[in-house]
Amino acid sequence: MSVPGIPAPGAPGPRTGTGTGIKDATAVVGIGQTAFARRLPEDERTLACRAVLAALDDAGIAPGEVDALASYTMEETDEVELAKAVGFGDLTFFSKVGYGGGGSCATVAHLAAAIASGQASVGVAWRSRKRGSGPRPWTNTAVQLPTPAQWTRPFGLLRPADEIAMLTRRYLHEYGATRDHLFHVALACRNRANQNPDAVMYDRPLTREMYMTSRWISEPLCLFDNCLETDGALACVVVSRERARDCRHRPVYVHSAAQGLPAQHHGMVNYWTDDPLTGPAWTAARHLWKHADFGPGDVDVAQIYDAFTALVPLSLEGYGFCGRGEGGPFTEGGALEIGGRLPLNTGGGGLSEAYVHGFNLINEGVKQLRGTSTAQVPGAATCLVTAGEGVPTSALLLRS
Repeated sequence: MSVPGIPAPGAPGPRTGTGTGIKDATAVVGIGQTAFARRLPEDERTLACRAVLAALDDAGIAPGEVDALASYTMEETDEVELAKAVGFGDLTFFSKVGYGGGGSCATVAHLAAAIASGQASVGVAWRSRKRGSGPRPWTNTAVQLPTPAQWTRPFGLLRPADEIAMLTRRYLHEYGATRDHLFHVALACRNRANQNPDAVMYDRPLTREMYMTSRWISEPLCLFDNCLETDGALACVVVSRERARDCRHRPVYVHSAAQGLPAQHHGMVNYWTDDPLTGPAWTAARHLWKHADFGPGDVDVAQIYDAFTALVPLSLEGYGFCGRGEGGPFTEGGALEIGGRLPLNTGGGGLSEAYVHGFNLINEGVKQLRGTSTAQVPGAATCLVTAGEGVPTSALLLRS
Protein backbone atom coordinates (compact mmCIF):
# COMPACT_ATOMS: atom_id res chain seq x y z
CA MET A 1 0.00 0.00 0.00
CA SER A 2 1.46 3.36 -1.00
CA VAL A 3 1.27 6.42 1.20
CA PRO A 4 0.89 9.80 -0.55
CA GLY A 5 4.10 11.79 -0.30
CA ILE A 6 6.17 8.94 1.18
CA PRO A 7 8.47 6.73 -0.91
CA ALA A 8 7.35 3.09 -0.92
CA PRO A 9 9.48 0.74 1.21
CA GLY A 10 12.62 0.01 -0.79
CA ALA A 11 12.18 3.01 -3.09
CA PRO A 12 14.73 5.83 -2.96
CA GLY A 13 13.70 9.25 -1.79
CA PRO A 14 13.86 12.32 -4.02
CA ARG A 15 17.34 13.27 -5.15
CA THR A 16 16.74 16.89 -5.99
CA GLY A 17 14.56 19.68 -4.74
CA THR A 18 14.45 22.97 -2.92
CA GLY A 19 14.45 23.75 0.76
CA THR A 20 17.27 21.34 1.62
CA GLY A 21 19.42 23.88 3.44
CA ILE A 22 20.06 21.76 6.55
CA LYS A 23 20.73 18.47 4.71
CA ASP A 24 24.01 17.11 6.10
CA ALA A 25 25.07 20.67 6.97
CA THR A 26 25.38 19.89 10.67
CA ALA A 27 26.31 16.91 12.79
CA VAL A 28 25.83 15.56 16.29
CA VAL A 29 29.34 15.33 17.72
CA GLY A 30 28.77 14.77 21.42
CA ILE A 31 26.32 12.85 23.57
CA GLY A 32 26.01 12.54 27.32
CA GLN A 33 23.73 11.10 29.94
CA THR A 34 23.39 10.49 33.65
CA ALA A 35 22.44 7.21 35.23
CA PHE A 36 18.80 6.16 34.86
CA ALA A 37 16.82 4.97 37.87
CA ARG A 38 13.43 5.13 39.54
CA ARG A 39 14.98 7.48 42.07
CA LEU A 40 18.13 9.59 41.77
CA PRO A 41 19.23 11.94 44.59
CA GLU A 42 20.12 14.96 42.42
CA ASP A 43 17.60 17.59 41.38
CA GLU A 44 16.68 18.17 37.74
CA ARG A 45 19.08 21.09 37.26
CA THR A 46 22.03 19.10 38.59
CA LEU A 47 21.14 16.18 36.34
CA ALA A 48 20.87 18.53 33.35
CA CYS A 49 24.30 20.01 34.07
CA ARG A 50 25.88 16.56 34.39
CA ALA A 51 24.44 15.41 31.06
CA VAL A 52 25.44 18.61 29.23
CA LEU A 53 28.99 18.55 30.58
CA ALA A 54 29.31 14.88 29.61
CA ALA A 55 28.13 15.65 26.06
CA LEU A 56 30.57 18.56 25.69
CA ASP A 57 33.42 16.43 27.00
CA ASP A 58 32.44 13.69 24.54
CA ALA A 59 32.70 16.25 21.73
CA GLY A 60 35.89 17.85 23.03
CA ILE A 61 34.25 21.29 23.17
CA ALA A 62 34.54 23.76 26.04
CA PRO A 63 31.34 25.07 27.68
CA GLY A 64 32.32 28.65 26.84
CA GLU A 65 31.97 27.89 23.12
CA VAL A 66 28.27 27.02 23.37
CA ASP A 67 26.10 29.75 21.85
CA ALA A 68 22.82 27.92 21.14
CA LEU A 69 20.40 25.95 23.31
CA ALA A 70 17.24 23.98 22.58
CA SER A 71 14.87 22.21 24.97
CA TYR A 72 11.24 21.19 25.08
CA THR A 73 8.28 21.71 27.36
CA MET A 74 7.95 20.10 30.79
CA GLU A 75 11.67 20.91 31.21
CA GLU A 76 12.12 22.61 34.57
CA THR A 77 15.69 23.80 33.96
CA ASP A 78 15.71 27.00 31.92
CA GLU A 79 18.43 28.50 29.74
CA VAL A 80 19.60 31.04 32.30
CA GLU A 81 20.04 28.45 35.05
CA LEU A 82 21.90 26.08 32.76
CA ALA A 83 24.12 28.78 31.26
CA LYS A 84 25.16 30.08 34.68
CA ALA A 85 25.80 26.66 36.15
CA VAL A 86 27.76 25.21 33.22
CA GLY A 87 29.56 28.38 32.13
CA PHE A 88 28.34 29.06 28.60
CA GLY A 89 29.43 32.06 26.57
CA ASP A 90 27.11 34.54 24.88
CA LEU A 91 23.97 32.80 23.66
CA THR A 92 22.70 33.92 20.25
CA PHE A 93 19.97 31.31 19.78
CA PHE A 94 17.64 29.50 22.17
CA SER A 95 14.31 27.79 21.68
CA LYS A 96 11.84 25.61 23.55
CA VAL A 97 9.60 23.24 21.59
CA GLY A 98 6.07 22.47 22.71
CA TYR A 99 3.99 19.32 23.17
CA GLY A 100 5.98 17.19 25.60
CA GLY A 101 7.60 14.16 24.04
CA GLY A 102 6.58 15.37 20.59
CA GLY A 103 9.31 18.00 20.80
CA SER A 104 12.35 15.77 21.36
CA CYS A 105 13.67 15.53 17.80
CA ALA A 106 12.74 19.14 17.06
CA THR A 107 15.41 20.34 19.50
CA VAL A 108 18.12 18.95 17.22
CA ALA A 109 16.27 20.28 14.17
CA HIS A 110 16.17 23.79 15.64
CA LEU A 111 19.87 23.71 16.42
CA ALA A 112 20.68 22.39 12.94
CA ALA A 113 18.68 25.23 11.35
CA ALA A 114 20.30 27.86 13.57
CA ILE A 115 23.81 26.63 12.83
CA ALA A 116 23.23 26.11 9.10
CA SER A 117 21.85 29.65 8.82
CA GLY A 118 24.70 31.24 10.75
CA GLN A 119 22.78 32.15 13.89
CA ALA A 120 25.07 30.05 16.09
CA SER A 121 28.05 27.70 15.93
CA VAL A 122 27.79 25.24 18.85
CA GLY A 123 24.40 24.03 20.00
CA VAL A 124 23.31 21.93 22.97
CA ALA A 125 19.96 20.19 23.35
CA TRP A 126 19.03 18.48 26.61
CA ARG A 127 16.31 16.82 28.64
CA SER A 128 16.27 16.36 32.42
CA ARG A 129 13.45 14.54 34.19
CA LYS A 130 12.50 13.43 37.68
CA ARG A 131 9.49 11.47 36.45
CA GLY A 132 10.28 8.48 38.65
CA SER A 133 10.66 10.19 42.01
CA GLY A 134 9.10 13.56 41.22
CA PRO A 135 5.48 14.64 41.04
CA ARG A 136 3.12 12.86 38.65
CA PRO A 137 1.72 15.55 36.34
CA TRP A 138 -1.48 13.59 35.65
CA THR A 139 -2.61 13.08 39.25
CA ASN A 140 -3.93 16.64 39.63
CA THR A 141 -6.79 16.57 37.16
CA ALA A 142 -8.08 19.99 38.20
CA VAL A 143 -5.18 21.75 36.47
CA GLN A 144 -6.16 20.05 33.21
CA LEU A 145 -9.71 21.38 33.14
CA PRO A 146 -9.01 24.81 31.59
CA THR A 147 -7.44 22.94 28.63
CA PRO A 148 -9.18 20.86 25.94
CA ALA A 149 -8.95 18.02 28.46
CA GLN A 150 -12.06 19.49 30.07
CA TRP A 151 -14.03 17.42 27.55
CA THR A 152 -12.36 14.10 28.44
CA ARG A 153 -11.04 14.16 32.02
CA PRO A 154 -14.49 14.07 33.66
CA PHE A 155 -15.28 10.86 31.79
CA GLY A 156 -12.30 8.88 33.03
CA LEU A 157 -9.54 9.73 30.55
CA LEU A 158 -7.26 10.95 33.31
CA ARG A 159 -3.81 9.95 32.04
CA PRO A 160 -2.03 9.57 28.70
CA ALA A 161 -2.34 5.80 29.20
CA ASP A 162 -6.13 6.12 29.22
CA GLU A 163 -6.12 8.33 26.14
CA ILE A 164 -3.84 6.06 24.11
CA ALA A 165 -5.82 3.03 25.29
CA MET A 166 -8.82 4.43 23.43
CA LEU A 167 -6.81 4.71 20.21
CA THR A 168 -5.34 1.26 20.76
CA ARG A 169 -8.78 -0.32 21.17
CA ARG A 170 -9.93 1.26 17.92
CA TYR A 171 -6.77 0.14 16.13
CA LEU A 172 -7.16 -3.46 17.29
CA HIS A 173 -10.81 -3.42 16.27
CA GLU A 174 -10.40 -1.85 12.83
CA TYR A 175 -7.37 -3.79 11.61
CA GLY A 176 -7.41 -7.03 13.50
CA ALA A 177 -4.15 -6.30 15.27
CA THR A 178 -3.63 -8.35 18.42
CA ARG A 179 -1.99 -8.14 21.81
CA ASP A 180 0.72 -10.41 20.41
CA HIS A 181 1.66 -7.60 18.04
CA LEU A 182 2.01 -5.25 20.99
CA PHE A 183 4.02 -7.90 22.81
CA HIS A 184 6.46 -8.07 19.89
CA VAL A 185 7.17 -4.35 20.43
CA ALA A 186 7.63 -4.75 24.18
CA LEU A 187 9.84 -7.80 23.71
CA ALA A 188 12.13 -6.17 21.14
CA CYS A 189 12.70 -3.23 23.48
CA ARG A 190 13.27 -5.49 26.48
CA ASN A 191 15.69 -7.74 24.58
CA ARG A 192 17.79 -4.72 23.67
CA ALA A 193 17.66 -3.40 27.24
CA ASN A 194 18.95 -6.78 28.41
CA GLN A 195 22.10 -6.00 26.41
CA ASN A 196 22.46 -2.45 27.78
CA PRO A 197 24.02 -2.12 31.26
CA ASP A 198 22.65 1.44 31.56
CA ALA A 199 19.05 0.33 31.05
CA VAL A 200 16.67 0.15 33.99
CA MET A 201 15.55 -3.29 32.75
CA TYR A 202 19.05 -4.58 31.98
CA ASP A 203 18.76 -7.69 34.15
CA ARG A 204 15.03 -8.33 33.79
CA PRO A 205 14.02 -10.51 30.81
CA LEU A 206 10.43 -10.49 29.54
CA THR A 207 8.42 -13.53 28.45
CA ARG A 208 5.11 -13.82 26.67
CA GLU A 209 3.54 -15.36 29.77
CA MET A 210 4.67 -12.42 31.90
CA TYR A 211 3.20 -10.04 29.36
CA MET A 212 -0.12 -11.77 28.90
CA THR A 213 -0.76 -12.24 32.63
CA SER A 214 0.35 -8.79 33.79
CA ARG A 215 -2.12 -6.35 35.29
CA TRP A 216 -4.03 -3.85 33.22
CA ILE A 217 -3.01 -0.22 33.38
CA SER A 218 -5.77 0.93 31.05
CA GLU A 219 -7.29 -1.90 29.05
CA PRO A 220 -6.17 -3.00 26.45
CA LEU A 221 -2.79 -1.65 27.65
CA CYS A 222 -1.14 -3.85 30.28
CA LEU A 223 1.83 -3.10 32.52
CA PHE A 224 4.38 -3.88 29.82
CA ASP A 225 2.66 -1.70 27.21
CA ASN A 226 3.57 1.37 29.24
CA CYS A 227 6.87 3.21 29.47
CA LEU A 228 8.97 3.37 32.60
CA GLU A 229 8.85 6.15 35.18
CA THR A 230 12.44 7.32 35.31
CA ASP A 231 14.82 9.92 36.72
CA GLY A 232 17.69 10.94 34.46
CA ALA A 233 19.04 13.41 31.92
CA LEU A 234 20.60 13.38 28.47
CA ALA A 235 22.16 15.93 26.13
CA CYS A 236 23.75 16.20 22.70
CA VAL A 237 25.99 18.70 20.91
CA VAL A 238 25.42 19.92 17.34
CA VAL A 239 27.97 21.78 15.21
CA SER A 240 28.56 22.54 11.54
CA ARG A 241 29.76 19.87 9.15
CA GLU A 242 33.14 21.63 8.93
CA ARG A 243 33.61 21.87 12.70
CA ALA A 244 32.55 18.24 13.13
CA ARG A 245 35.65 17.01 11.33
CA ASP A 246 37.79 18.23 14.25
CA CYS A 247 35.76 16.68 17.05
CA ARG A 248 36.61 13.50 18.95
CA HIS A 249 34.20 11.05 17.35
CA ARG A 250 32.82 10.16 13.95
CA PRO A 251 30.24 12.82 13.03
CA VAL A 252 26.60 11.78 12.78
CA TYR A 253 24.98 14.06 10.23
CA VAL A 254 21.51 15.56 10.52
CA HIS A 255 20.29 14.54 7.07
CA SER A 256 16.63 15.59 7.33
CA ALA A 257 14.32 16.88 10.03
CA ALA A 258 10.64 17.63 10.33
CA GLN A 259 7.86 18.66 12.66
CA GLY A 260 4.25 17.63 12.17
CA LEU A 261 0.92 19.16 13.20
CA PRO A 262 -1.82 18.03 10.81
CA ALA A 263 -4.60 20.22 9.48
CA GLN A 264 -7.14 18.94 11.99
CA HIS A 265 -4.75 19.83 14.79
CA HIS A 266 -4.32 16.59 16.66
CA GLY A 267 -3.73 16.52 20.38
CA MET A 268 -3.50 13.45 22.57
CA VAL A 269 -7.28 13.06 22.49
CA ASN A 270 -7.91 13.38 18.76
CA TYR A 271 -11.05 11.24 18.66
CA TRP A 272 -13.20 13.87 16.94
CA THR A 273 -11.03 14.09 13.83
CA ASP A 274 -12.03 12.43 10.58
CA ASP A 275 -9.43 9.72 11.12
CA PRO A 276 -7.97 9.39 14.64
CA LEU A 277 -5.56 6.66 13.51
CA THR A 278 -3.75 8.95 11.05
CA GLY A 279 -1.76 11.05 13.47
CA PRO A 280 0.91 13.76 13.30
CA ALA A 281 3.55 11.22 12.20
CA TRP A 282 1.99 11.19 8.73
CA THR A 283 2.45 14.95 8.40
CA ALA A 284 6.02 14.88 9.71
CA ALA A 285 6.89 11.93 7.47
CA ARG A 286 5.87 13.65 4.24
CA HIS A 287 8.19 16.56 4.97
CA LEU A 288 10.97 14.35 6.31
CA TRP A 289 11.18 12.13 3.23
CA LYS A 290 10.67 15.03 0.82
CA HIS A 291 14.04 16.43 1.89
CA ALA A 292 15.90 13.11 2.13
CA ASP A 293 18.09 11.29 -0.38
CA PHE A 294 16.68 7.91 0.66
CA GLY A 295 13.38 6.32 1.62
CA PRO A 296 12.00 4.06 4.37
CA GLY A 297 13.46 0.93 2.78
CA ASP A 298 16.96 2.37 3.18
CA VAL A 299 16.72 2.88 6.96
CA ASP A 300 19.11 0.52 8.75
CA VAL A 301 17.83 1.05 12.29
CA ALA A 302 14.99 3.00 13.89
CA GLN A 303 14.45 4.61 17.26
CA ILE A 304 10.66 5.02 17.43
CA TYR A 305 8.99 6.80 20.31
CA ASP A 306 7.51 4.14 22.57
CA ALA A 307 5.77 5.69 25.52
CA PHE A 308 3.19 3.00 24.72
CA THR A 309 3.63 -0.09 22.55
CA ALA A 310 0.68 0.87 20.34
CA LEU A 311 2.49 4.00 19.15
CA VAL A 312 5.02 1.85 17.30
CA PRO A 313 2.69 0.20 14.74
CA LEU A 314 0.99 3.56 14.23
CA SER A 315 4.40 5.13 13.57
CA LEU A 316 5.51 2.30 11.29
CA GLU A 317 2.52 3.13 9.12
CA GLY A 318 2.89 6.89 9.38
CA TYR A 319 6.55 6.89 8.38
CA GLY A 320 5.92 4.61 5.42
CA PHE A 321 7.46 1.29 6.46
CA CYS A 322 4.19 -0.47 5.72
CA GLY A 323 0.66 0.29 4.56
CA ARG A 324 -2.31 1.47 6.55
CA GLY A 325 -3.40 -1.18 9.05
CA GLU A 326 -0.25 -3.26 8.46
CA GLY A 327 1.75 -2.05 11.46
CA GLY A 328 0.69 -5.00 13.62
CA PRO A 329 1.65 -7.76 11.14
CA PHE A 330 4.89 -5.85 10.39
CA THR A 331 6.11 -6.75 13.90
CA GLU A 332 5.88 -10.52 13.28
CA GLY A 333 8.75 -12.91 12.68
CA GLY A 334 11.32 -10.97 14.70
CA ALA A 335 11.07 -7.97 12.38
CA LEU A 336 11.99 -5.53 15.16
CA GLU A 337 14.90 -7.55 16.51
CA ILE A 338 18.56 -7.31 15.49
CA GLY A 339 18.75 -8.98 12.09
CA GLY A 340 15.06 -8.27 11.38
CA ARG A 341 13.45 -6.00 8.81
CA LEU A 342 13.78 -2.93 11.04
CA PRO A 343 15.81 -3.23 14.26
CA LEU A 344 14.06 -1.04 16.79
CA ASN A 345 14.95 0.95 19.91
CA THR A 346 18.30 -0.72 20.30
CA GLY A 347 19.03 0.77 23.73
CA GLY A 348 15.72 -0.44 25.11
CA GLY A 349 13.65 2.67 24.42
CA GLY A 350 11.19 4.27 26.80
CA LEU A 351 9.68 0.88 27.54
CA SER A 352 12.83 -0.74 28.93
CA GLU A 353 15.86 1.58 29.00
CA ALA A 354 14.43 4.77 30.49
CA TYR A 355 11.60 7.17 29.80
CA VAL A 356 13.17 10.60 29.46
CA HIS A 357 10.61 11.95 27.00
CA GLY A 358 12.35 10.31 24.08
CA PHE A 359 15.76 11.96 24.25
CA ASN A 360 17.47 8.62 24.85
CA LEU A 361 16.29 7.61 21.37
CA ILE A 362 18.33 10.47 19.86
CA ASN A 363 21.48 9.48 21.70
CA GLU A 364 20.99 5.81 20.84
CA GLY A 365 20.68 6.73 17.17
CA VAL A 366 24.03 8.49 17.41
CA LYS A 367 25.59 5.45 19.09
CA GLN A 368 24.33 3.18 16.31
CA LEU A 369 25.89 5.33 13.60
CA ARG A 370 29.13 5.63 15.55
CA GLY A 371 29.17 1.85 15.89
CA THR A 372 29.18 1.95 19.70
CA SER A 373 25.72 0.69 20.65
CA THR A 374 25.40 -2.17 23.11
CA ALA A 375 23.14 -3.82 20.51
CA GLN A 376 24.94 -2.74 17.38
CA VAL A 377 23.29 -3.24 13.98
CA PRO A 378 26.14 -4.33 11.69
CA GLY A 379 27.01 -1.64 9.17
CA ALA A 380 24.31 0.79 10.29
CA ALA A 381 24.62 3.98 8.26
CA THR A 382 21.10 5.48 8.42
CA CYS A 383 18.76 5.91 11.37
CA LEU A 384 15.25 7.26 11.83
CA VAL A 385 14.47 8.84 15.21
CA THR A 386 10.90 9.85 16.02
CA ALA A 387 9.20 11.82 18.77
CA GLY A 388 5.82 11.23 20.38
CA GLU A 389 2.98 10.14 18.09
CA GLY A 390 -0.53 11.28 18.96
CA VAL A 391 0.68 14.80 19.72
CA PRO A 392 2.32 17.43 17.49
CA THR A 393 5.53 15.64 16.72
CA SER A 394 9.00 15.73 15.15
CA ALA A 395 11.50 13.37 13.56
CA LEU A 396 15.10 13.11 12.40
CA LEU A 397 16.97 11.19 9.76
CA LEU A 398 20.57 10.69 10.83
CA ARG A 399 23.37 9.27 8.69
CA SER A 400 27.03 8.47 9.19
